[in-house]
Amino acid sequence: MFTDSIEMSVRYAETDVMGVAHHSVYYVWFEVGRTELIKKCGMSYSQMEKEGIMLPLTESSCSYIRGLVYEEEFTLITRLEELTGAKAVFSYVIIKKESGDIAARGRTVHPFVDSKFRVVNIRKKAPRIWELLSSIAK
Repeated sequence: MFTDSIEMSVRYAETDVMGVAHHSVYYVWFEVGRTELIKKCGMSYSQMEKEGIMLPLTESSCSYIRGLVYEEEFTLITRLEELTGAKAVFSYVIIKKESGDIAARGRTVHPFVDSKFRVVNIRKKAPRIWELLSSIAK
């Protein structure tokens, strides 16, 4: 499976009163990783939506292993873990840049739906999108 990595750092607004990255921002970072990964296969989320395909998030999980603090640099690794005609599953690993320790691991599940939020088979409904995503799922 194709993976993509992005260098990031914790912004002040992303920290809580204890000075660590708030748990909710990990999902924002996951979205950044996911959209960048899809762009690298040759299509953006907005292009997919114009072609009538959307990827709502229906499941998410994150294991917080080591906290991140303000200005701490990290690498976000995103991978298209599973691809079927009905859904895409992405996995994420956040690695502390200085120590190399894993800070978090996550996973999100996204069915392919049309504009009425009905699950579709992307192989039939949007073969071009299927081919692009398949190219990074190998």
